Amino acid sequence: MKLSHSILILTLVATPLFAQPAPVAPVAAASTETWSVDKAHSMATFKVRHIVSNVTGNFRNFDADINIDRAHPANSSVDFTIQTTSIDTGNTNRDEHLRTADFFDVAKFPTISFKSTSVKPKSANDFEVTGDLSMHGVTKRITIPVTFLGFGKDGRGGEKAGFEIETTIDRKDFGIVWNKTIDEGGMLLGDDVKIAINLEANKKK
Repeated sequence: MKLSHSILILTLVATPLFAQPAPVAPVAAASTETWSVDKAHSMATFKVRHIVSNVTGNFRNFDADINIDRAHPANSSVDFTIQTTSIDTGNTNRDEHLRTADFFDVAKFPTISFKSTSVKPKSANDFEVTGDLSMHGVTKRITIPVTFLGFGKDGRGGEKAGFEIETTIDRKDFGIVWNKTIDEGGMLLGDDVKIAINLEANKKK
């Protein structure tokens, strides 16, 4: 299934993520801030074609270690992990099938992970994040577009950051190939999986 790069709605004021600094000496590690996912306000969803429509679902259990360097975004990084058994499409029988060896094989491959290797700014709020996506025992290097939605205060002395990711992957690239021919011709499922991930992150104190 193809996952589109990430459906979370964040109501943050979109301010520039990174100021353009004057030339400075090499950046110290202390300039990188660590952030964690606010799971109550984040979602990791996907969509795949079923005959003539689309089936949507989400993963209820996921987390990320996000490191942000505001002055030097190329020094930022993310390590994102999904627990595959937490898949939820709103249909118990379908979810159980998706957990089997036909699809995610959660007993053998309990996680999906993405670990960044580089961050390339495209504009003040748009970035290309390259990294290794591991799913179903297969690891491939991919580049996903990430939109920064802003920083904001939570009213309790904390700070938040918002991110939105939308991308598409071919599930067959990761060895998830199960399908079925329908009587009228064609296949039951599409190969492309559209993924939408919206993250609201809390700055660690």
